[in-house]
Amino acid sequence: MKKGLVHIYTGDGKGKTTASIGLSVRALGHGFKVAYASFFKKPDSYGYNEISVLRQLGATVFTFSEGMPMANPQISKEEYHTSTQQGLAELQKFITKNKTQLLVLDEILIAIKYGYISEEELFDFMDNKPVETELVLTGRGATDAIKNRADYISVLAKEKHPYERGVNARVGIEF
Repeated sequence: MKKGLVHIYTGDGKGKTTASIGLSVRALGHGFKVAYASFFKKPDSYGYNEISVLRQLGATVFTFSEGMPMANPQISKEEYHTSTQQGLAELQKFITKNKTQLLVLDEILIAIKYGYISEEELFDFMDNKPVETELVLTGRGATDAIKNRADYISVLAKEKHPYERGVNARVGIEF
């Protein structure tokens, strides 16, 4: 690939992270260098075993958070802002040095939605990534300005979910 494109998986439906992991597995299967960065999820703590599979398949995995901000009020907005900024800076160095062909920023759109980073900070990252790096952004609430920068946009809409009937998240299906 000469020019990496930008993908967005957004919406209130289930499957944004799953779609990005599926794309990562496809890329790994073709021998791509893949980096997966989780913002606002703690995959190792919450049993997101698909992250372990990505590691086993050769992806480099980063986690830049202490969990979802809404679920962890002990951490201030400023701390989330700092960890998100530091994560993007670390990723910028990593993908440049390692010639990463696919980078997933899982839940990065949440960081913008809740003001942990600005659109401009994301755009700066996007403008300075290696031109050949394919970039995937996931999370609810993609703004129009971010969508305008994308080449692919998939909106996952919740029409019906068993949680509405009191069915809790199930191992192997929701996490």
